[in-house]
Amino acid sequence: MADEPQRHASGEDESANPNMERLQKIIAAAGLASRRRAEELIATGRVQVNGKVVTELGTKADPSRDHIRVDGKLLQGAERQRYFLINKPKGYVTTVSDPEGRHTVMELIPRGERVFPVGRLDYMSEGLLLLTNDGDLANALTRAASRVEKTYLVKVSGKPSEASIEQLRTGVMIDRGRIGTRPGERSASGKGRGKDRVMTAPAKIRLVRDAENPWYEMVLIEGRNRELRKMFEEIGHHVEKIRRVGYGPLVLDVEPGKLRELDLQEIEALKRAVQKKKPASSIAGRRAAQTRPSGDGRPGQNRADRPRSSAPRSSGSGAAAKQTRGTKSRGPAQRKRGLPKRGQ
Repeated sequence: MADEPQRHASGEDESANPNMERLQKIIAAAGLASRRRAEELIATGRVQVNGKVVTELGTKADPSRDHIRVDGKLLQGAERQRYFLINKPKGYVTTVSDPEGRHTVMELIPRGERVFPVGRLDYMSEGLLLLTNDGDLANALTRAASRVEKTYLVKVSGKPSEASIEQLRTGVMIDRGRIGTRPGERSASGKGRGKDRVMTAPAKIRLVRDAENPWYEMVLIEGRNRELRKMFEEIGHHVEKIRRVGYGPLVLDVEPGKLRELDLQEIEALKRAVQKKKPASSIAGRRAAQTRPSGDGRPGQNRADRPRSSAPRSSGSGAAAKQTRGTKSRGPAQRKRGLPKRGQ
């Protein structure tokens, strides 16, 4: 009868075993949960290593030798890392499950794929959403320090003044809690209490359709809860529609409810985006490596200032669409296809 494999002692010296990794990283790599969710599982006593319950977040283990169980289920090792870009429709929540029984973005993923959303789009917002089982990348993308740019098309009720738009560009104070029910109304939780208010980071804003209810392209480097809606409330305007059309180097290019896998170049571009931590004196400077300087330095001249395309790829043109995604320069007609037809 073969001897059982040797188990590590809980106090094994990390230097003696280079394969030791943090438990939350091992769990995320197995596709069971995001890194943050894995930390919650550990802290609540739902993880065992070699039969012992572990609650310390700094605990490490060797995934090739230790028996790691989550809720009694033995981990089977790291899954192949998968990366999906989906076009989230309105009326879906960005969670794995919903206690209220609403549709979740997981219904849009092929059955059997164990991935989770990176960040969130609120229930009534739509557009580009990334799902993966790569816990390291997901954690890096959602850190505030990553400063990865997210590009949105926003339809506003009424036309804000240029002075109001300039306020949004430089940053405004918004409530941390729930937003008001009327344009410009502040929540009761934030009223008169500075500790419940926070200053937004500077944003790039460009008018892309001038109308009674105009469309703006906005580029943010943070992802606070319902941030865009709160920003416009602060200047007295209600947001009617939000569509995310860009996430770092990714561009929305599938129809609502559809998805595609990222190619290797896109995955590497995302990883490079989160590795950039150089300080910059301006928003444009944060993407200096990805943008070309304009002749006069005015807003709207860099590639990051151009509207992203969210045009769906037609069937039979996958190669052409992929070539389009890798093209740095897009013509005016193509750049405007992210907007709906007039009147919508």
